[in-house]
Amino acid sequence: MKIDKKKLNKSQKQSFKGIMNMLPVIFGILLLVSIITEVVPESFYKNLFNGNVWHDSFIGDVLGSVFTGNPITGYILGKELLNQGVSLVAVTAFLVSWVTVGLFQLPAEAVVLGKRFAFFRNITAFVMAAVVAVITTLIVNFF
Repeated sequence: MKIDKKKLNKSQKQSFKGIMNMLPVIFGILLLVSIITEVVPESFYKNLFNGNVWHDSFIGDVLGSVFTGNPITGYILGKELLNQGVSLVAVTAFLVSWVTVGLFQLPAEAVVLGKRFAFFRNITAFVMAAVVAVITTLIVNFF
């Protein structure tokens, strides 16, 4: 198997450029999470998430739907939520809906893909985020 050095070099440059472009976003999210961690008391999370599997997954689902983002920043937020004592089911629902449901993008999606499809896709993604969160948590706790 022969390696094309030009293609390899081009790929390395593109990867490096992608990582460098992503660093400001990651640092911005870390800064935002650090500020929120200091400003929001831990009791807020305990009051918002009561430990009920379906309630926690629903709240995480709603928050992820409203605060839509990309997976990399979601993972950072998810880790910080776990550190604050938020349940795994809530964080999982948050992460799944964070990436799959987009309330703010819904109007644009409706124009491009059609209203019926956009609403159906978002409602289905919202419901499935809660279901996936519960199933994932059951599997993780089983092993």
